Amino acid sequence: MDASRHGNGGTIPKIFHLTGRMVHVLSLPVISCDQNLNRCCELIELTAKIQGQLFAILNLTAAEGGHYAGVDTLKMRLLPWLGTCFSMSKPSVTDDTSLQLIQDSVEKDRRIRELSASHGNDMQKMETQLCSTRMQLDSVRADLRSAHEQVEIYKRKLESLGDYERQIRLLRDEVSILSTEKAMLQERAQLTNSSRHARLVSRFSDLYAVERLEAQSLLRRYITDLEMVQKIIFIAVVESFKTAKLAYRQFKLRVRKTLSPSHFGPESLEDAAVDYIVRNLDLYDVQDSVNGVINAMNVNPRISFPPEVDFVLISALIRETCRVAFAMQTLDPALDLAFTSDGELYNDHKYRRSYDSEFTAPLVMYHVWPALVEGNAVIVKGEALTSRGAPLAEVKKTEEEARSSTGKWTEVGRPRTRRRSRHDSVRLQSLTEGQRCSSGVEKMKALRPFERPLF
Repeated sequence: MDASRHGNGGTIPKIFHLTGRMVHVLSLPVISCDQNLNRCCELIELTAKIQGQLFAILNLTAAEGGHYAGVDTLKMRLLPWLGTCFSMSKPSVTDDTSLQLIQDSVEKDRRIRELSASHGNDMQKMETQLCSTRMQLDSVRADLRSAHEQVEIYKRKLESLGDYERQIRLLRDEVSILSTEKAMLQERAQLTNSSRHARLVSRFSDLYAVERLEAQSLLRRYITDLEMVQKIIFIAVVESFKTAKLAYRQFKLRVRKTLSPSHFGPESLEDAAVDYIVRNLDLYDVQDSVNGVINAMNVNPRISFPPEVDFVLISALIRETCRVAFAMQTLDPALDLAFTSDGELYNDHKYRRSYDSEFTAPLVMYHVWPALVEGNAVIVKGEALTSRGAPLAEVKKTEEEARSSTGKWTEVGRPRTRRRSRHDSVRLQSLTEGQRCSSGVEKMKALRPFERPLF
């Protein structure tokens, strides 16, 4: 039994291998004759090997049974089979019990292999589909991330849009406010050149009738000499016009420089600058002009002033004169003061005589108020005091004598007046408004010791 088990261990697998080869040969497609014969020979050789092993097993099995064991089986089955040269008319094993089972087994194996191959193909297809699905899923995830990013961008844009809307509302409010201001400015600008001309001329006359008298009353509290007071007021008006004209030119240059990058339209840049200045006269820094006028008066050699007071005392007159003079520069043509010179011939078209003048005198002693001119035409007459006196050369000579005897220059260029003695004060007080010297030379001699010479 041990030998038979040992033999069966190598024979049975070969039998199954032989059966599988036979089924494989039967299932192969038609090929050449030589190939078929070679395969049949291989099968016969394999069968012979199997038969040799089977006979070895048979021998071992019979040897284990002794001399008499298994004799009947050998006589009934083996010997007749050998006698017929391995062929039996009626084999005891039928097709159903041997080859059919083997074929069924082989068929099942084949189906199993087919199913396995089909399963492998299906698995491969599933893997391919799974990879495709994963790729699609990754694409969907990327699209989702992109969608989230776009949502965040849209949220930020929505917030910025809300800010823009708020800014638009604020800008609309500012536009409405500016439109209201523009309407007010347009109403101001609707004043034509002629109407502004008439208004400014009337304002200049008011300066003479109101502000001049108020300033004169203030100065008379500190200065008893009416002539000196009138000279101070006259020089203040002249210096105010000079300073205002200079400020207007500087302001106009700044406006032109500001408007030039963005200027467009039918009107010229010059007209646009003037129109802007007319609409924004309140931007004029009048206080700076007032300070400039006061500084110019402090170094003016034609006037002297007591140290107890300052020219700031008449700053109201200076301020209003600067405003009027600045506005007059916006007219076309601009209004200006007539040229004046002490000792000039009296011109009845430019001046009217003051009440204490000598009406037959041909020379102007000094000016009380300047004349307003437009080009060569006199718009508003000025006021001057006329008196018979020496020629201009004699006046200058007298002034130089007075300057050499009394005048000394200070550090800032203003002449330092000598202190007034008691005798000088008595002489000043004796000169009332109604008492004028009949001779111009005598009058100059009476007044010049207290002031710088007249140039």
